[in-house]
Amino acid sequence: MVSLDEVAQAAGVSAATASRALSGRGHVSPAARQRVNDAAEELGYVVSSAASTLASGRSRSIGVMVPDLHRWFFNTVLTGISDTLTRAGYDLILYNVTRDVQLRREIFRAFLRRRRVDGVIVVALELDNWETRQLKELGLPVIVLGGTLRELPSMAIDDHAVTQLATEHLLALGHRDIGYIGGDQAFDVDYHVPSTRRQGFTSALHKQGLEPDEALVQSADFTIAGGHSAAKQLYGSPENHMTGLVAASDEMAIGALLAAKDLGIAVPQQMSVIGIDGHELGQLFQLTTVDQQPARQGRIAAEHMLRRVESDDQVSIDLPYKLVVRGSTAAPSQDPSNRLVH
Repeated sequence: MVSLDEVAQAAGVSAATASRALSGRGHVSPAARQRVNDAAEELGYVVSSAASTLASGRSRSIGVMVPDLHRWFFNTVLTGISDTLTRAGYDLILYNVTRDVQLRREIFRAFLRRRRVDGVIVVALELDNWETRQLKELGLPVIVLGGTLRELPSMAIDDHAVTQLATEHLLALGHRDIGYIGGDQAFDVDYHVPSTRRQGFTSALHKQGLEPDEALVQSADFTIAGGHSAAKQLYGSPENHMTGLVAASDEMAIGALLAAKDLGIAVPQQMSVIGIDGHELGQLFQLTTVDQQPARQGRIAAEHMLRRVESDDQVSIDLPYKLVVRGSTAAPSQDPSNRLVH
Protein backbone atom coordinates (compact mmCIF):
# COMPACT_ATOMS: atom_id res chain seq x y z
CA MET A 1 0.00 0.00 0.00
CA VAL A 2 1.33 3.41 -1.01
CA SER A 3 2.03 5.77 1.90
CA LEU A 4 1.61 9.54 2.15
CA ASP A 5 5.40 9.87 2.52
CA GLU A 6 5.90 8.19 -0.86
CA VAL A 7 3.45 10.59 -2.50
CA ALA A 8 5.23 13.56 -0.90
CA GLN A 9 8.64 12.30 -2.06
CA ALA A 10 7.37 11.76 -5.62
CA ALA A 11 5.90 15.28 -5.69
CA GLY A 12 8.99 16.87 -4.15
CA VAL A 13 7.14 18.33 -1.17
CA SER A 14 6.95 17.68 2.56
CA ALA A 15 4.48 15.16 4.00
CA ALA A 16 2.61 18.05 5.65
CA THR A 17 2.21 19.84 2.32
CA ALA A 18 1.03 16.62 0.66
CA SER A 19 -1.51 16.11 3.43
CA ARG A 20 -2.88 19.65 3.03
CA ALA A 21 -3.06 19.28 -0.74
CA LEU A 22 -4.97 16.00 -0.58
CA SER A 23 -7.30 17.04 2.23
CA GLY A 24 -8.14 20.43 0.76
CA ARG A 25 -7.38 22.14 4.07
CA GLY A 26 -4.72 24.77 4.55
CA HIS A 27 -2.75 26.81 2.04
CA VAL A 28 -0.95 25.01 -0.79
CA SER A 29 0.21 26.66 -4.00
CA PRO A 30 -1.68 25.55 -7.12
CA ALA A 31 1.51 24.13 -8.63
CA ALA A 32 2.33 22.07 -5.53
CA ARG A 33 -1.25 20.85 -5.27
CA GLN A 34 -1.15 19.71 -8.88
CA ARG A 35 2.14 17.85 -8.36
CA VAL A 36 0.74 16.09 -5.29
CA ASN A 37 -2.46 15.10 -7.05
CA ASP A 38 -0.54 13.86 -10.07
CA ALA A 39 1.80 11.82 -7.86
CA ALA A 40 -1.11 10.36 -5.86
CA GLU A 41 -2.89 9.34 -9.05
CA GLU A 42 0.22 7.84 -10.61
CA LEU A 43 1.04 5.85 -7.46
CA GLY A 44 -2.57 4.85 -6.82
CA TYR A 45 -2.71 6.54 -3.42
CA VAL A 46 -6.16 6.87 -1.81
CA VAL A 47 -6.75 9.02 1.27
CA SER A 48 -7.93 6.91 4.19
CA SER A 49 -11.22 8.37 5.40
CA ALA A 50 -10.76 6.74 8.80
CA ALA A 51 -7.30 8.20 9.25
CA SER A 52 -8.48 11.58 8.04
CA THR A 53 -11.35 11.53 10.53
CA LEU A 54 -9.04 10.61 13.41
CA ALA A 55 -6.54 13.31 12.48
CA SER A 56 -9.02 16.11 11.93
CA GLY A 57 -11.98 15.14 14.10
CA ARG A 58 -14.15 15.44 10.99
CA SER A 59 -15.81 12.83 8.83
CA ARG A 60 -15.62 15.01 5.68
CA SER A 61 -19.23 14.09 5.01
CA ILE A 62 -22.32 16.29 4.89
CA GLY A 63 -25.82 14.95 5.51
CA VAL A 64 -28.57 16.14 3.18
CA MET A 65 -32.22 15.65 4.09
CA VAL A 66 -34.84 15.76 1.30
CA PRO A 67 -38.59 15.00 1.33
CA ASP A 68 -38.81 13.36 -2.10
CA LEU A 69 -36.21 11.71 -4.34
CA HIS A 70 -38.45 11.57 -7.41
CA ARG A 71 -39.16 15.24 -8.04
CA TRP A 72 -37.11 17.21 -10.52
CA PHE A 73 -36.54 20.15 -8.15
CA PHE A 74 -34.95 18.09 -5.38
CA ASN A 75 -32.76 16.16 -7.81
CA THR A 76 -31.51 19.41 -9.31
CA VAL A 77 -30.75 20.92 -5.90
CA LEU A 78 -28.92 17.71 -4.95
CA THR A 79 -26.79 17.97 -8.09
CA GLY A 80 -25.66 21.46 -7.07
CA ILE A 81 -24.89 20.31 -3.53
CA SER A 82 -23.08 17.16 -4.64
CA ASP A 83 -20.89 18.93 -7.22
CA THR A 84 -19.76 21.49 -4.66
CA LEU A 85 -19.06 18.98 -1.90
CA THR A 86 -17.20 16.63 -4.23
CA ARG A 87 -14.91 19.41 -5.45
CA ALA A 88 -14.10 20.20 -1.81
CA GLY A 89 -13.33 16.57 -1.01
CA TYR A 90 -16.50 15.90 1.00
CA ASP A 91 -18.92 13.00 0.73
CA LEU A 92 -22.70 13.39 0.69
CA ILE A 93 -24.91 11.20 2.89
CA LEU A 94 -28.53 11.33 1.76
CA TYR A 95 -31.54 10.99 4.06
CA ASN A 96 -34.95 10.63 2.39
CA VAL A 97 -37.29 12.10 5.01
CA THR A 98 -40.83 11.13 4.02
CA ARG A 99 -44.08 11.91 5.84
CA ASP A 100 -43.88 8.55 7.60
CA VAL A 101 -43.75 9.70 11.24
CA GLN A 102 -41.99 6.58 12.51
CA LEU A 103 -39.32 6.77 9.81
CA ARG A 104 -38.76 10.48 10.45
CA ARG A 105 -38.32 9.83 14.17
CA GLU A 106 -35.77 7.08 13.44
CA ILE A 107 -33.72 9.37 11.18
CA PHE A 108 -33.63 12.21 13.72
CA ARG A 109 -33.24 10.01 16.78
CA ALA A 110 -30.74 7.43 15.57
CA PHE A 111 -29.25 7.96 12.12
CA LEU A 112 -28.02 11.52 12.64
CA ARG A 113 -26.65 10.72 16.10
CA ARG A 114 -24.18 8.22 14.68
CA ARG A 115 -22.01 11.29 14.05
CA ARG A 116 -21.08 10.28 10.52
CA VAL A 117 -21.48 13.82 9.21
CA ASP A 118 -19.90 17.22 9.85
CA GLY A 119 -23.07 19.16 9.09
CA VAL A 120 -26.65 18.81 7.82
CA ILE A 121 -28.44 20.57 4.95
CA VAL A 122 -32.24 20.32 5.23
CA VAL A 123 -33.92 20.80 1.83
CA ALA A 124 -37.53 22.09 1.77
CA LEU A 125 -38.60 20.28 4.92
CA GLU A 126 -40.67 22.07 7.53
CA LEU A 127 -39.51 20.70 10.86
CA ASP A 128 -41.60 20.39 14.00
CA ASN A 129 -40.29 21.52 17.38
CA TRP A 130 -38.98 18.07 18.33
CA GLU A 131 -37.10 17.66 15.02
CA THR A 132 -35.61 21.14 15.31
CA ARG A 133 -34.46 20.39 18.85
CA GLN A 134 -32.86 17.13 17.75
CA LEU A 135 -30.84 18.93 15.10
CA LYS A 136 -29.73 21.66 17.50
CA GLU A 137 -28.64 19.08 20.07
CA LEU A 138 -26.29 17.46 17.54
CA GLY A 139 -23.94 20.40 17.98
CA LEU A 140 -23.29 20.43 14.22
CA PRO A 141 -23.72 23.16 11.60
CA VAL A 142 -27.23 23.00 10.11
CA ILE A 143 -28.61 24.95 7.14
CA VAL A 144 -32.26 24.91 6.10
CA LEU A 145 -32.60 25.38 2.33
CA GLY A 146 -35.99 26.31 0.89
CA GLY A 147 -37.62 27.60 4.05
CA THR A 148 -37.10 29.85 7.05
CA LEU A 149 -36.86 28.62 10.63
CA ARG A 150 -36.13 31.15 13.36
CA GLU A 151 -34.07 28.67 15.37
CA LEU A 152 -31.82 27.44 12.56
CA PRO A 153 -29.76 29.22 9.86
CA SER A 154 -31.93 29.36 6.75
CA MET A 155 -31.90 30.37 3.11
CA ALA A 156 -35.02 30.56 0.96
CA ILE A 157 -36.43 31.99 -2.22
CA ASP A 158 -39.12 34.65 -1.79
CA ASP A 159 -42.14 32.72 -3.11
CA HIS A 160 -44.36 35.79 -2.85
CA ALA A 161 -41.94 37.87 -4.92
CA VAL A 162 -41.33 35.29 -7.65
CA THR A 163 -45.06 34.88 -8.33
CA GLN A 164 -45.56 38.62 -8.21
CA LEU A 165 -42.79 38.97 -10.80
CA ALA A 166 -44.39 36.35 -13.05
CA THR A 167 -47.75 38.11 -12.87
CA GLU A 168 -46.18 41.54 -13.42
CA HIS A 169 -44.60 40.21 -16.62
CA LEU A 170 -48.05 39.47 -18.07
CA LEU A 171 -49.41 42.78 -16.79
CA ALA A 172 -46.52 44.65 -18.43
CA LEU A 173 -47.37 42.98 -21.73
CA GLY A 174 -50.90 44.38 -21.46
CA HIS A 175 -52.82 41.41 -20.12
CA ARG A 176 -55.61 42.20 -17.69
CA ASP A 177 -57.69 39.02 -17.73
CA ILE A 178 -55.18 36.69 -16.11
CA GLY A 179 -55.87 33.22 -14.78
CA TYR A 180 -53.98 31.29 -12.14
CA ILE A 181 -53.37 27.61 -11.42
CA GLY A 182 -51.70 26.57 -8.18
CA GLY A 183 -52.03 24.47 -5.06
CA ASP A 184 -54.78 24.96 -2.50
CA GLN A 185 -54.75 24.26 1.23
CA ALA A 186 -54.65 20.51 0.60
CA PHE A 187 -51.15 20.99 -0.83
CA ASP A 188 -50.14 23.76 1.58
CA VAL A 189 -47.43 21.95 3.52
CA ASP A 190 -43.78 22.68 4.22
CA TYR A 191 -43.52 26.47 4.41
CA HIS A 192 -46.91 27.13 2.74
CA VAL A 193 -45.46 27.56 -0.74
CA PRO A 194 -48.81 27.23 -2.61
CA SER A 195 -50.62 29.87 -0.53
CA THR A 196 -47.61 32.21 -0.56
CA ARG A 197 -47.39 32.04 -4.35
CA ARG A 198 -51.13 32.65 -4.64
CA GLN A 199 -50.68 35.76 -2.48
CA GLY A 200 -47.94 36.98 -4.82
CA PHE A 201 -50.32 36.65 -7.77
CA THR A 202 -53.03 38.60 -5.94
CA SER A 203 -50.59 41.31 -4.83
CA ALA A 204 -49.45 41.96 -8.40
CA LEU A 205 -53.05 42.44 -9.52
CA HIS A 206 -53.83 44.72 -6.57
CA LYS A 207 -50.86 46.94 -7.46
CA GLN A 208 -52.60 47.56 -10.80
CA GLY A 209 -55.98 48.18 -9.16
CA LEU A 210 -57.29 44.78 -10.28
CA GLU A 211 -59.07 42.03 -8.40
CA PRO A 212 -58.44 38.34 -9.14
CA ASP A 213 -61.39 36.70 -10.85
CA GLU A 214 -62.13 33.50 -8.91
CA ALA A 215 -63.62 32.01 -12.07
CA LEU A 216 -60.11 32.14 -13.54
CA VAL A 217 -58.43 30.36 -10.60
CA GLN A 218 -58.03 26.58 -10.45
CA SER A 219 -56.30 24.37 -7.90
CA ALA A 220 -54.19 21.28 -8.57
CA ASP A 221 -50.95 19.67 -7.44
CA PHE A 222 -47.59 20.92 -8.70
CA THR A 223 -47.23 18.38 -11.53
CA ILE A 224 -47.60 18.31 -15.31
CA ALA A 225 -50.73 16.18 -14.95
CA GLY A 226 -52.14 18.56 -12.35
CA GLY A 227 -51.48 21.58 -14.54
CA HIS A 228 -52.95 19.84 -17.60
CA SER A 229 -56.19 19.04 -15.78
CA ALA A 230 -56.55 22.47 -14.15
CA ALA A 231 -55.81 24.38 -17.35
CA LYS A 232 -58.29 22.29 -19.35
CA GLN A 233 -61.00 23.18 -16.86
CA LEU A 234 -60.19 26.88 -17.19
CA TYR A 235 -59.86 26.83 -20.97
CA GLY A 236 -63.20 25.03 -21.34
CA SER A 237 -65.14 27.18 -18.89
CA PRO A 238 -67.86 29.35 -20.45
CA GLU A 239 -66.76 32.11 -18.03
CA ASN A 240 -63.21 32.08 -19.40
CA HIS A 241 -62.18 35.35 -20.97
CA MET A 242 -58.52 35.26 -19.98
CA THR A 243 -55.61 36.03 -22.27
CA GLY A 244 -52.83 35.05 -19.86
CA LEU A 245 -52.19 32.31 -17.32
CA VAL A 246 -49.79 32.18 -14.36
CA ALA A 247 -48.86 28.69 -13.19
CA ALA A 248 -47.39 28.23 -9.71
CA SER A 249 -44.79 25.78 -11.05
CA ASP A 250 -43.13 25.08 -14.38
CA GLU A 251 -44.49 21.56 -14.38
CA MET A 252 -48.01 22.96 -14.08
CA ALA A 253 -47.22 25.46 -16.83
CA ILE A 254 -46.01 22.68 -19.13
CA GLY A 255 -49.27 20.86 -18.42
CA ALA A 256 -51.13 24.06 -19.36
CA LEU A 257 -49.22 24.27 -22.65
CA LEU A 258 -50.11 20.66 -23.45
CA ALA A 259 -53.77 21.33 -22.60
CA ALA A 260 -53.75 24.33 -24.95
CA LYS A 261 -52.38 22.14 -27.72
CA ASP A 262 -55.07 19.52 -27.08
CA LEU A 263 -57.79 22.16 -27.43
CA GLY A 264 -56.28 23.95 -30.43
CA ILE A 265 -55.47 27.11 -28.46
CA ALA A 266 -52.51 28.99 -29.95
CA VAL A 267 -49.73 30.01 -27.55
CA PRO A 268 -48.94 32.91 -27.25
CA GLN A 269 -51.35 34.28 -29.89
CA GLN A 270 -54.46 33.34 -27.92
CA MET A 271 -52.99 32.49 -24.52
CA SER A 272 -49.78 33.55 -22.79
CA VAL A 273 -48.47 31.09 -20.20
CA ILE A 274 -45.77 31.70 -17.60
CA GLY A 275 -44.42 29.34 -14.94
CA ILE A 276 -42.11 29.43 -11.93
CA ASP A 277 -39.05 27.28 -11.20
CA GLY A 278 -36.61 27.10 -14.13
CA HIS A 279 -37.42 23.50 -15.08
CA GLU A 280 -34.96 21.77 -17.39
CA LEU A 281 -37.78 21.15 -19.90
CA GLY A 282 -38.69 24.85 -20.01
CA GLN A 283 -36.47 25.65 -22.98
CA LEU A 284 -37.83 22.70 -24.96
CA PHE A 285 -41.37 24.02 -24.48
CA GLN A 286 -40.25 27.65 -24.99
CA LEU A 287 -41.75 28.40 -21.59
CA THR A 288 -41.36 31.84 -20.06
CA THR A 289 -40.54 31.36 -16.39
CA VAL A 290 -39.17 32.89 -13.22
CA ASP A 291 -36.08 30.75 -12.75
CA GLN A 292 -35.28 30.05 -9.10
CA GLN A 293 -32.03 28.35 -10.19
CA PRO A 294 -32.26 25.18 -8.06
CA ALA A 295 -28.79 23.89 -8.97
CA ARG A 296 -27.35 27.24 -7.90
CA GLN A 297 -29.38 27.03 -4.69
CA GLY A 298 -27.67 23.71 -3.98
CA ARG A 299 -24.24 25.17 -4.68
CA ILE A 300 -24.88 28.19 -2.45
CA ALA A 301 -26.11 25.99 0.39
CA ALA A 302 -23.11 23.67 0.09
CA GLU A 303 -20.66 26.58 -0.05
CA HIS A 304 -22.15 28.12 3.10
CA MET A 305 -22.13 24.74 4.81
CA LEU A 306 -18.43 24.24 4.05
CA ARG A 307 -17.68 27.71 5.44
CA ARG A 308 -19.64 26.89 8.58
CA VAL A 309 -17.81 23.57 8.99
CA GLU A 310 -14.46 25.30 8.60
CA SER A 311 -15.13 28.56 10.44
CA ASP A 312 -18.63 28.43 11.97
CA ASP A 313 -19.89 31.34 9.86
CA GLN A 314 -23.62 32.07 10.13
CA VAL A 315 -26.06 32.35 7.23
CA SER A 316 -29.47 33.84 6.57
CA ILE A 317 -30.01 34.95 2.99
CA ASP A 318 -32.64 35.18 0.27
CA LEU A 319 -31.83 33.12 -2.80
CA PRO A 320 -31.58 34.70 -6.28
CA TYR A 321 -34.12 34.32 -9.08
CA LYS A 322 -34.63 35.86 -12.51
CA LEU A 323 -37.26 36.26 -15.21
CA VAL A 324 -36.49 34.23 -18.35
CA VAL A 325 -38.64 35.33 -21.31
CA ARG A 326 -39.26 32.78 -24.05
CA GLY A 327 -41.95 32.15 -26.64
CA SER A 328 -44.91 31.27 -24.43
CA THR A 329 -45.76 34.91 -23.60
CA ALA A 330 -46.58 37.92 -25.76
CA ALA A 331 -48.84 40.98 -25.74
CA PRO A 332 -52.54 40.09 -26.01
CA SER A 333 -53.79 40.05 -29.56
CA GLN A 334 -55.85 43.00 -30.74
CA ASP A 335 -57.53 40.76 -33.30
CA PRO A 336 -60.91 39.57 -31.89
CA SER A 337 -60.59 36.36 -33.88
CA ASN A 338 -57.62 35.39 -31.72
CA ARG A 339 -59.62 35.59 -28.49
CA LEU A 340 -61.02 32.45 -26.90
CA VAL A 341 -64.68 32.05 -27.77
CA HIS A 342 -67.19 29.85 -25.96
